[in-house]
Amino acid sequence: MAAIASSSVDERTFEGTARFVGNIATAEEEDHLLLHRVKGHGEWLSVMNWDTGQWRELESKAREGYLETSVMCFLSYGNVVGIMQGSTASPSHKSLEAWLNGMKAFGNADLIVRPLMSKAQVERLRTASGANRVEIRIGSHKIGALNERSGRLAGFLKKARADYGDINVTLIITVPRGKGRWADRQNLLADLRDIEGVMPEAAEKAKATLVYAEASGTEYTQLVELVEHHITAKRRIPAVDDQGNSIRILSAIGAILGVAAEHEAELRLAVGAT
Repeated sequence: MAAIASSSVDERTFEGTARFVGNIATAEEEDHLLLHRVKGHGEWLSVMNWDTGQWRELESKAREGYLETSVMCFLSYGNVVGIMQGSTASPSHKSLEAWLNGMKAFGNADLIVRPLMSKAQVERLRTASGANRVEIRIGSHKIGALNERSGRLAGFLKKARADYGDINVTLIITVPRGKGRWADRQNLLADLRDIEGVMPEAAEKAKATLVYAEASGTEYTQLVELVEHHITAKRRIPAVDDQGNSIRILSAIGAILGVAAEHEAELRLAVGAT
């Protein structure tokens, strides 16, 4: 954070799918990252006076730009970062990944930033009775992670690579409803459990519709995300103080750190931090 604060704008800027710029906000003597997405010149921006109804278009000036901003707080354990987006178009965890790699923050090492896999999601997989549907997407450079797995799902994915070379594979398997297919749903769950340990590293996407059987005999299903699961919380963020001064950034930092404190046990468990 200190290096970013003392660097020039060009040194903090990365051009990828969009233009991202890093900045620093300090709260209670701790530095936090503001990651901006620079809005393109082709994006339409307008403002309106709510008293008069008058509106006007905003035009970018040569030496100025409009930004979509996300607040990002790096916690003190487990390489965990809390993110609050200022809008749906503000930088996401994938934007942070692109920016960190573009900045060569850790030399030539490729960093991966992904939502935390909650232990609660893993527990749902272990307590399920069967699986109705499984969808897995794995990139060509990650299929090798399945080499030691022997289930049919792993076998399908490995065979696809053997037959077609380095390819990206999306595998979707759906078992039709009906009591006559119960054994198939159990087998699909067993194959999913076979690759459970490598999915967070190997899969770009992995989700399943799991079946649960209650003691009464009643069944119900639940969609479980096995890679892209977010540990989330909603908070109201004041934008201005009593004097009308902007406090949204400080409010966002406070909210992120507050949520992190409330969920610390779950977060530490998810990343194996003592």
